[in-house]
Amino acid sequence: GALLLALIFERLPAERRAVGVVHLLDYLRFRKQRLPFANAIVQFFGGLIAIVSGNSVDREGPGVHLGAATASLIRKEIKLSEDESYLLAAAGGAAAIAAAFNTPLAGVIFVIEVLRVRYAINNIVPVIVASVVGAIIGRLVYGQSPAFDVPALSIGSLAELPVMLLMGVIIGLLAAAFIFAVQTTAHKTISWRPLYGFVAAGTVTGVLAQWAPEIMGLSYDALSRIFQNELGLQALLLLVFAKLIATAVSVGVRLPGGLIGPSLVMGGALGGFIELLFIDWFPSYVGSVGFYAMIGMVAMMGAILRAPLAALVALIELTGNLNITLPGMIAVVSAEIATRALVGDMSAFTAMLKVQHEREMIQLHDEQLAAATGDEAEKEKGSVAEDDVDGAEDKKQI
Repeated sequence: GALLLALIFERLPAERRAVGVVHLLDYLRFRKQRLPFANAIVQFFGGLIAIVSGNSVDREGPGVHLGAATASLIRKEIKLSEDESYLLAAAGGAAAIAAAFNTPLAGVIFVIEVLRVRYAINNIVPVIVASVVGAIIGRLVYGQSPAFDVPALSIGSLAELPVMLLMGVIIGLLAAAFIFAVQTTAHKTISWRPLYGFVAAGTVTGVLAQWAPEIMGLSYDALSRIFQNELGLQALLLLVFAKLIATAVSVGVRLPGGLIGPSLVMGGALGGFIELLFIDWFPSYVGSVGFYAMIGMVAMMGAILRAPLAALVALIELTGNLNITLPGMIAVVSAEIATRALVGDMSAFTAMLKVQHEREMIQLHDEQLAAATGDEAEKEKGSVAEDDVDGAEDKKQI
């Protein structure tokens, strides 16, 4: 699958290879341009091949791109200002998140935190409408649980809250490591051809899948198994680090997939691991592996995307249980603080965007330097020609 994608992307112009949420942020926040629909077509088929062939990416990132690009098409039909066009694209992204997880409110908060839509009544109402429509369509097509089934969850006692705090800190540290790994991979491979990058990502994923086959593809089946306490300590630990490495490499080399789903899987596996570890160390400790996995899942997503409120709202919408709010807040906030202490306010998306913009600045500087060098060469050439003419005149006079 990675080789097939590489061969396809090798034939595409460089500007058509840009896909996903990073491409969305680049065009809407910085370039202030309408999203090219040709890139959305590349995203659709590229994401399809990447997921079906087992690469460690998700469908939610491509969904956000496709939703925003489809909404941007309306700009061609009606005259909209820059702010209205941005809002329309953001509404399409919210609809995609709502349809993917059946979380309409989290979709609205997602575009506020990740896509930086300014909160105002005139801005939020169309986003809410789009998110509700997306959730309805998702329910009609996939049912009540479009991504994975969530069992009934509840906290055992308030004595578990310190464990939630500790788990949040650990998740925050791992989220920071993931963001750093994505940024480093993107920086090292920014000049690579798709053939080299995609094949490297496919090879890394294939090798790691020998020990942790759950990392391949969406991995939502693995989440369901974690909720049912079907994976042991070793399997969970392998899943966490194998998924982290495979996803960081795949996203860093710009495979046409997203990282929202993998962040959920990493957090769920780490939460389940921490719960089993406490039970192993303290046999009298009573807790639910599924409960810890669910809390870890949204804490990791919030820390990697730097969207803690969207993560918390998604937790409430996925579980339908308000009693989970307090432990969820503790884990999500502690994870956010730990991540911020290491990488500042940088998310995985902005980390890749930073690398891309640095590359563009270097290329622009090189072009300007080459142009300046060319101008100097022309001037020197003209000066030499003038000297030759003067010399010829002197010889003629002599």
